[in-house]
Amino acid sequence: MSLTASLLHLSPKLSTQFLHGSSTPLSPLSKPTSSLSFPSLQRRSFLPPVRALKYLQGRVVCSTSDKTVAVEVTRLAPHPKYKRRVRKKKKYQAHDPENQFQVGDVVQLEKSRPISKTKTFIAVPLPAKNVKSKSGEEDASKELGITLESQQV
Repeated sequence: MSLTASLLHLSPKLSTQFLHGSSTPLSPLSKPTSSLSFPSLQRRSFLPPVRALKYLQGRVVCSTSDKTVAVEVTRLAPHPKYKRRVRKKKKYQAHDPENQFQVGDVVQLEKSRPISKTKTFIAVPLPAKNVKSKSGEEDASKELGITLESQQV
């Protein structure tokens, strides 16, 4: 008597496809099913794709090359051992098509296709901030279109 026949004779519950040698071919793409399987999580299609590192802001440190500026970007990162935030600096080469930036200018770096081996950013002038002047009363009167009591004679 063979070993498999003796195992089947002892316990009929041990009868499986592997003991009989007749295995049903499974397709390589089929997934195992289980009674404990969870419903599949569907992605929400209304969310935009995540794009990392779209804009950087830094100071021009070198503008001697034609149509290229070197921009130093400073960021704060925790120290690996002491966990205190320290300044990390990195220099990027950016494309400056009109040679409009000088050393010391603050620019915004915009991610683009690779322009050369080291240039993957385009230098863009920083958007103007809304800076209030020192005389706040004059600004308020201009916004409202009426004269204030302190300005009336």
